[in-house]
Amino acid sequence: MLIQSINLIPYKLPLRKTWKTHNDRLSSRSGWLIELTTESGLSGYGDCAPLPSAGTENLLQAHRCLVMYSKNIQHSTAAEALQKLPSTLSSPAARCGIETALLDLLSQSQQQSLRHWLSPLASNNVPVNSMIGALERNSHQAAMDAVSRGFQVLKLKLGMNQLKDDIQHLEELCLQLPGHTKIRLDANGSWSFKQADSFIRAIHHLPVESIEEPMHEAELSDLCKLQDSTSIALALDESTGKFKLDALLKSQAVKRLIIKPMARGGLLASLDFAKRAETHKFETVITSTIESAVGLQAAAQLAAAISDSNNPLAHGLATSEWLLENVAPSPDIIDGQLYLADIHGLGISPYKGNTDADL
Repeated sequence: MLIQSINLIPYKLPLRKTWKTHNDRLSSRSGWLIELTTESGLSGYGDCAPLPSAGTENLLQAHRCLVMYSKNIQHSTAAEALQKLPSTLSSPAARCGIETALLDLLSQSQQQSLRHWLSPLASNNVPVNSMIGALERNSHQAAMDAVSRGFQVLKLKLGMNQLKDDIQHLEELCLQLPGHTKIRLDANGSWSFKQADSFIRAIHHLPVESIEEPMHEAELSDLCKLQDSTSIALALDESTGKFKLDALLKSQAVKRLIIKPMARGGLLASLDFAKRAETHKFETVITSTIESAVGLQAAAQLAAAISDSNNPLAHGLATSEWLLENVAPSPDIIDGQLYLADIHGLGISPYKGNTDADL
């Protein structure tokens, strides 16, 4: 099963509205689909969607690495090509895209879905949270729409307003939500320790399930103090890379770790990270980087591979609705559950279009 051709297919997908965080403003998502075709006609797909604010390389760096990786793996088998990929995370989005396409080929050749290739005990559906966006005075409209569609966990971004305004908006929002609804918050490292502590004390009575990246330039000792002060699960996402992994896992500084395959260099590294985190009693949540439907499908396959009765948390994978256009059909989400088809491999094929970078 030699790889005969490699296509890099650029895309730029407009968002329905601006994606706002403390660190970024996005109006579109750009990247490349990777299409690997074997001499037998089998095709495997992956997505490279760099997002520096999420911990990846930039677009130029990603493209350079895609070209280099592609030249290195051409005329290899998928298994051989996988061994040739570097373990370094200097270009995680490029590595993730190539690796996903290779795993698509390997799991298809073994007549398994990618999630069951990753784990025989993988589930066929996973709970997901709705991504509302930035917390604003009118966020209740989007929140109530999500609730009406069956979502029980809603996620909002903080840090664009004054602390007192975020507290007020959140209190007003929670007054309108059904009692079973849970809130996830992401501060994107916008607060000092004092601000984070003040915020947590102010909202302790609200149905807040977790707070991601509560502090900028946080040390493990500060995170420990903050986590010990609250029953709300604190979570690390982009900042996990600043800590030595062993020190982070032993510290128990937070309760939850967020895993983005696009930022960790692929599904295999993410799966290994999730397993290590689980042995140290951390909660783990797989999230997207608002990538295309191909990248989202890969992240969903990973989430299904780690989801079981011991990990019932909703994953951050309901982001396709933010895209005005897409490269392939998005996974079905019904009543807050993302459903994966019983198809060999990744289980998705892009809409056919022009390929601007045929190698």
